[in-house]
Amino acid sequence: MRCLLLLALLWSGLSAAAWFSQPVVVDGQLQVYQPASAASEPWRICVLIPNAKDRYWWGVAWGLQQEAQRLGVRLGIYEAGGYDHPEVQVRQFDHCVNKGADGFLIAGINPSDLCSRIAVQQSAGRPVIDMVNGLGCETLSSRSRVDFADMASATLAYLIKLSNGRPIRVGWLPGPADAGWIKDAERGLNEALQGTVITLVHGGYGPLDRSRQAKLVRELFKTEPPLDYLIGNAEAALFATELAYSSGSSTQILSVYATDRVLQQIRSGRVLAAPTDSPVIQARIALDLAVRGLQGERLPRLISPQIEVLDAAALERFDLQRLAPPARYRMTSQELPN
Repeated sequence: MRCLLLLALLWSGLSAAAWFSQPVVVDGQLQVYQPASAASEPWRICVLIPNAKDRYWWGVAWGLQQEAQRLGVRLGIYEAGGYDHPEVQVRQFDHCVNKGADGFLIAGINPSDLCSRIAVQQSAGRPVIDMVNGLGCETLSSRSRVDFADMASATLAYLIKLSNGRPIRVGWLPGPADAGWIKDAERGLNEALQGTVITLVHGGYGPLDRSRQAKLVRELFKTEPPLDYLIGNAEAALFATELAYSSGSSTQILSVYATDRVLQQIRSGRVLAAPTDSPVIQARIALDLAVRGLQGERLPRLISPQIEVLDAAALERFDLQRLAPPARYRMTSQELPN
């Protein structure tokens, strides 16, 4: 509770008006992002995200709602119920099309399931923004995302520096097998492992809910010899801290991305570190890109916040509004207004 209150106090002291003050990478060039001051019309934007189980997506939803209020646009936010429900996301896309959405922000479950549908909307002049997860479609208006290959390699670089070059065994629990960002993360991790003395122990794939990830963590800890470190998705990392603490395991835990609950465990010392891709900022930028596209502006191909690895020391200077909603915020889906 004290950690939650501390996060809330830190969050409340930050200025939402200056969310765009942090430099971002725009088509390979570092610059300060300049968003639209307001929308020319109350555009209706459809948002598709994988789930509301992972608090990472609560931050995305909160960022979208804040930015929609600033710009003066209306949102429909739909969550599919998990990475094991790609067919739900397809139906939700069709639902938004039938409701006459002006534009789309998509955090895809599967990189290619929606590509043919997206092409139809693009040809009709409706902007479609690839948000956070990574779509493999050729026809997209723009992308607001960070390459998870870079997130994974940043995590491993932190670990290599920490281990000072000694041979180590590292458990790996990425998440759902078919998600585009997982494939990117594994690509980055495998590339970063080349030439190291690190043995990577894969713990298997599974949806991002606590029960599935807890089962994978238990199996990994039971079947493998002692691991020096474990890198996992946020749910796996959070459960691993509990299991390691209760069992007296010396395995140290890192998350491959940061959420507010992961930050609490970093502050308490149970999680060593996690990189952040600033999901709240990605969401704000994605919505701003959709509005600018609707208003006829030429859009960049890709905008990415800078990756920063957060440990206890780095948190002292980190702007929490880049990744987390207020402590009392609870995400809910919302229907696209008529």
